[in-house]
Amino acid sequence: MFGLGWQELLIVLVIAVLLFGGTRLAGVGKASGRAIREFKEETAGLKEVGKAQPPATTGTTAPIAEDLRRVDEADKRIN
Repeated sequence: MFGLGWQELLIVLVIAVLLFGGTRLAGVGKASGRAIREFKEETAGLKEVGKAQPPATTGTTAPIAEDLRRVDEADKRIN
């Protein structure tokens, strides 16, 4: 990992704790974990939507409109 040993990583961690404080670093870790979990949930939801979607027929815009509706619903869930 970038040619860093455990001693260098320990020094970087100590400096980060001194600069930002343990509470702020814990909050950043918690927020990162929450963001990753939400991202995984949304990608799993998109995979399920893709499986349930029937094959598109040529010459119509109905499947595109349906996809846009699903994207709007997913966006509302995120916000």
